[in-house]
Amino acid sequence: MNGSAHTEPGSDAPATGEQLRAKLADLIGVSPTEIADDANLIRLGLGSLQMMRLVTAWRRSGLPVTFGEMARTPTFSSWNELITRQVAAKAENSP
Repeated sequence: MNGSAHTEPGSDAPATGEQLRAKLADLIGVSPTEIADDANLIRLGLGSLQMMRLVTAWRRSGLPVTFGEMARTPTFSSWNELITRQVAAKAENSP
């Protein structure tokens, strides 16, 4: 379990990996403990409309993620890694 995805306070993007896991669990309707790092989120019940809403919220908070990236590898660990990379890139480019 990785708690490394960080964003600015008050943004729509998850501040930690565990916040991402909790958000996904809430959307799917399961306990966060039921979302294994390598579980396919679509098979767990995450719908494409929910994914689009997440991507839109994250993009509004400044993370340049795309629906295609998220759909290509729909696992918690992949999403957490992607968001972590995007947050790090955003921080490097901030004045």
